[in-house]
Amino acid sequence: TMSRETKKAPVVHMCDLRFAWPGQERAGFELEDFSLGPKESLLLLGPSGSGKSTFLSLLTGIVAPERGEIGILGTRLEKMRPAARDRFRVEHFGIVFQMFNLLPYGRVMDNVVLPLSFAPKRRQRAEQAGGIEKEAHRLLTALGLDEALHNKPAAQLSIGQQQRVAVARALIGAPQIIVADEPTSALDRDRQEDFLQLLFAQVKEAGAALIMVSHDESHAGRFERTCHLHEIMKMGTVAKGEEVA
Repeated sequence: TMSRETKKAPVVHMCDLRFAWPGQERAGFELEDFSLGPKESLLLLGPSGSGKSTFLSLLTGIVAPERGEIGILGTRLEKMRPAARDRFRVEHFGIVFQMFNLLPYGRVMDNVVLPLSFAPKRRQRAEQAGGIEKEAHRLLTALGLDEALHNKPAAQLSIGQQQRVAVARALIGAPQIIVADEPTSALDRDRQEDFLQLLFAQVKEAGAALIMVSHDESHAGRFERTCHLHEIMKMGTVAKGEEVA
């Protein structure tokens, strides 16, 4: 069920999309309709190879569709050039990647503030929140990362600690949409619960919408809405050959 707020002005609206990776024309990805409301939390489920990575690549503007509309915060992403889409992505999306994508030799703090170098509005919001360093420390502490680790190289941290750094990096400067790609797959069940609790608390505080992509249905109870990828795709389409789904 969608809230009235969702119907009013979705932060994401994608419709009638068609996309195929090179050499894969016959088994394209076709999406019928998808919306995400302001501050809504959504769990998007799909098994490996179902097209989750293609969906995320389209949603965040890494690739452009052959046809269809991708509206993000009132901006038509598919009409933008690749460089403009890249700038838009770092400004408005906070992304928690499955493999975290941290700079291993960079300090924890450097990793957290990295997106702000490319996102003037996020940088400004972090500065207004009391300063960039202070805001980075605040997020890391709120996510349960001991202050003694804030100046350590990311490579020296455990998987669970690196994940918290990845979340702080996604949240800094309050982007409007947080995307989490299988963020719990490297954690055991208890740690998954702790992590999701922290993630939800911080996303709520930032007033962001959250979309988490997973193959694990056990988290569904935490989210306002759960959606299976096949429900929003056109019948009979698959995204075969996905290596990173």
